[in-house]
Amino acid sequence: MKRVVITGRGAITPLGNTVDSMMDGLAQGRSAVERMDDWAAYKGLHSLVGAPAVLENEKQIPRQKRRSMGRLSIFAAQAATQAVEDAGLPPEVVASDRTGCVVGSTMGSAASITETFELILPERDIAQLPSTKFFQCVSHTATMNISQYLGITGTVLAPAAACASGLQALGVGYDLIRMGRQDRVLCGGAEELHPTVTGSFDVLFATSSHHNDSPKTTPRPFDRGRDGLVCGEGAGILVLEELEQAVARGATIHAEVLGFSTCGSGAHISQSSADAMVRCLRQVLEESGIQPLDVDYVSAHATATVHGDVEEAKALAEIFGDAVPVSSLKGHMGHTLGASGAIELIASLEMMKRGIVYPTLNLENIDPECGGIHHVVQPLEKRIDIIVKNSFAFGGINAALVCRKI
Repeated sequence: MKRVVITGRGAITPLGNTVDSMMDGLAQGRSAVERMDDWAAYKGLHSLVGAPAVLENEKQIPRQKRRSMGRLSIFAAQAATQAVEDAGLPPEVVASDRTGCVVGSTMGSAASITETFELILPERDIAQLPSTKFFQCVSHTATMNISQYLGITGTVLAPAAACASGLQALGVGYDLIRMGRQDRVLCGGAEELHPTVTGSFDVLFATSSHHNDSPKTTPRPFDRGRDGLVCGEGAGILVLEELEQAVARGATIHAEVLGFSTCGSGAHISQSSADAMVRCLRQVLEESGIQPLDVDYVSAHATATVHGDVEEAKALAEIFGDAVPVSSLKGHMGHTLGASGAIELIASLEMMKRGIVYPTLNLENIDPECGGIHHVVQPLEKRIDIIVKNSFAFGGINAALVCRKI
């Protein structure tokens, strides 16, 4: 099997539209969560908080290419452009059939899907629908638009696994390269914020609804007072590359991917399972050839749901005990859903480079049921050589990825 490294990163996030601005926000301990006043128009919506990103410079994408893009695809294309530039890949290499694109999302553009029904249903008139709306709505809209925008002609895939989509995309890209099917793959996830998306979690009693007037105090991963997740938006794209090719062209290598695992719980459609998480973590550590105490930092999924945080804490305690620092970045950026695995991995790689672990924002009173692990509640300076990134999605879909400094 070939070795796989990360040579490029791009991020559009609620904290900023570059990797550096995102990291500045984390270093400042800033929350990007806001009260979404316009959402009050939706009857029955209890959660009025979100973590929006700023849509800017979209006209740098030619109009002909942009017509098929909803908000999430614009984010994805911008993050992909950053990642390619960071990797130093020339256009002809990106357009080669040895370059793939694997980018996931929970769904297509929520705004475009809503607009589609608003256009059609009043008069049941299909003629009201713009011809490009379909391309904004499909579940593979992000990877499709990136590949068309950059001219990618290799493998193009689109994992759709809710909150695990971005990390599964990285796992698929990792496998494509180590098996020799591609030399490099643009991988990650994208998502957009919309009241109908928050509403979908709201009816499952999974959203934060008690902090509408104090949005910066939520979400509260692992905290006794947590009351649910806060949806965010953005995109995270990484360039994965075969090691020898990266070295030969003198690329900057951010980390090596040591292993990836994904599995189902087979138990409950919306309730997390600590047993399945443990199985996923054991598999990824075994594939990576490392022991639990070799890990220097775990970037937790921890969305601040009452049940999910407890199950994840149980799993982490069983595997790592209290020896390995753990934090969740969702207190800063909300839950960017299908983009979260990729965005938070990029942040974790930067923490590894800088030798610091940023804490779980809003974790003030650790829930005893989330105990037994090393919660980071203040910035922690330490050497980081190996990180684990978790994503645990509704539907019982679990994913974990291990990276090592190289």
